[in-house]
Formats: sequence, C-alpha cells, structure tokens
Amino acid sequence: MELLKEIKNKEFPNDKSTLKTREASRAIIFDKNKLIPLLFVSKYNYHKLPGGGIEEGENKAKALIRECLEETGSEIKVNGEVGKIIEFRSKWNLKQTSYCYYGKITSKGEPDFTENELNQGFKIVWLSLKEAISKVENDKPKNYEGSFIQKRDIIFLKKVAQIIN
Repeated sequence: MELLKEIKNKEFPNDKSTLKTREASRAIIFDKNKLIPLLFVSKYNYHKLPGGGIEEGENKAKALIRECLEETGSEIKVNGEVGKIIEFRSKWNLKQTSYCYYGKITSKGEPDFTENELNQGFKIVWLSLKEAISKVENDKPKNYEGSFIQKRDIIFLKKVAQIIN
C-alpha cells in the first residue's frame, strides 16, 4: 500500500524499545446517494473517518468491516486502497499506521458506539465527498488527538477524490 505521508510533531525517538505501535483500518464509504459518513466528535470539535484499531487475530479487512459496522451501523464492500499514513504522536510515544480503503455501503443500520465514544459526543453526519473535505479542513480540534486525526483524514479524503475522479 502506498505511503501517503508521515505526520509527526517530533522526530521518532532513536530508542525504539519503548515506542508503542498501533495499526488501524479506516474507510471512505459511499452510500447509494454518493454520501459518506463522518463521525463528528462534538466534545473536541472535529470530524473523523470511520475505522479503528486492528485487534489481535484480525487482518486489515476484517477490522475495517467490524469498525464500520460498529461506528456507522453499515455493512460495506471494499473497492480499493487509498493508502497508508504513519503518525508519530510524541506525547504518547505512539507510532500509528492507518490503512485507508474506499468502498460502498451495502446496508445501513444504527451505530453501536462505545461508552467512550458516547462520552466524546460521537454523531454520524452524511456528506458528499466535497462537503466532507471542506468540513474536515475547516475543523478546529480542541485536543491533541484531534489535530493528528484532522491532518490524517484530510489527506485520505483528498486522495480518494483523485482516485475516483
């Protein structure tokens, strides 16, 4: 998968022994009206793509299908790769690699947000790709994590616009 960008607020540490790593799958998925779901994190004022961590025993595709079902209530079909982004969040000594895919929604349901997601005020908003790019670009995240997510997801959204056009 193509590496689209490395996002970091400091250089990676020379001593990698304490570096935590996380891999995640993310999706840009279109419904029959060509709208995509974004998750609005109202507590911290930013939007993000559905997706999340790859759990033990899962591959990227299985994690993606599970996360989309949990966060959007939607079953999906993956049509292709968008690319990957590596983030280094020095505050947490975390190197996260996000793999992004695009596809379509085959059925819609209701999300099953975790307690933490509910506490952060997660809500689904359905937008055209153009509206989603504008929304994410104009967000003003109120926390450390949100600033990374904004940088990451705008790259994924703009890349999928190139792919499908």
